Amino acid sequence: MTEYALYLESGPKMKTTMVHVFDLLGCIANGPTTDAALEATPGEIREYLRFLRRHGEKVDPDGKFTTKITTHVTEGSWIGQGDPAPGFAPDFAPLTQEDQNSYRRRLQWLGEEIVALIGRTQGKKLDAKPSKGRVLHDIVTHIASSEPEYFRASGIGKPEGMNEALQAIEGAPEGELGPRLADVWQLLDSQLERITTEMRTAQIRRGEKRWTARRGFRRALEHPWEHLREMQRRLA
Repeated sequence: MTEYALYLESGPKMKTTMVHVFDLLGCIANGPTTDAALEATPGEIREYLRFLRRHGEKVDPDGKFTTKITTHVTEGSWIGQGDPAPGFAPDFAPLTQEDQNSYRRRLQWLGEEIVALIGRTQGKKLDAKPSKGRVLHDIVTHIASSEPEYFRASGIGKPEGMNEALQAIEGAPEGELGPRLADVWQLLDSQLERITTEMRTAQIRRGEKRWTARRGFRRALEHPWEHLREMQRRLA
């Protein structure tokens, strides 16, 4: 039976917790408390496995598994939001070529699913103000603007033309948001072709954080997945 190691981060008084599943890089669960986040974790693991299976990976979303808390970070700035300053031990392992290829495919699939979701959503719903949180259009803009920064921070770089592509996202009219996001994802993928052996092993200090290619990929996968799930729940 598979056992998934869980890496937790919790804000003050164990509030605002995020669970990271490094064995399924990109998979996260969160909640207003640690207990709520842990309760949500098995279901989010299965959703991520379903995502992988939709794209051809040989996984069993209905199979039995267990989980074990490996690390629980409770100190640092911006805690519980996805990337505590100290990071987690697996963030600092060199990125292998095999993992790079796997994570790059997952990033492509995430872009495809978000673009498809936008295409299925009526324009008015994209700009409808919810009782809580941002409108869907703003969530998509937030995803697009964040992704290049994870790779820039980790030394992989920011692709040429990205600023113009992000500006096109900001002002995208109804029916154009999906294609403009697809343009951003294409630029990201073109930058990932340029990863070198040195980039896969480098460690870069930026403020409080020590960045690596693996850490950059983690956040570049977790962040759109988190918001894809948010939009799916909203539309459901």
